[in-house]
Amino acid sequence: MHQVSKPSPMTQIWHIVSMIPKGKVCSYGKVADLAGLPGRARYVSKALKSAPSELGLPWHRVINSQGRISFAEHSEGFIEQMQRLRSEEVIVNRGKVKLSEYEWHPDMATLVLSMPF
Repeated sequence: MHQVSKPSPMTQIWHIVSMIPKGKVCSYGKVADLAGLPGRARYVSKALKSAPSELGLPWHRVINSQGRISFAEHSEGFIEQMQRLRSEEVIVNRGKVKLSEYEWHPDMATLVLSMPF
């Protein structure tokens, strides 16, 4: 019997991040959970930092569990992430996004059917 190999954890994370729709956000922890890597929120950050730019991942849609941009306030990364979110009509107030309004809640059937793992 042929066994299908499971993609790397980074590939799983990249896949989930690529699915976050325009105008929505997802926490690092939720990305990890959806990728089948519960408790690995910090690994999500590492995976995003090491993602090849040609993937074109919407990294800016990933924020912390309090709804905040994780970059230091006023840093280049903070400003870029805030601008990218605002360009998608996400309201960002002093680095914070209202999760009750903008958090991505994927349809589980669609999510499962799109998974390569």
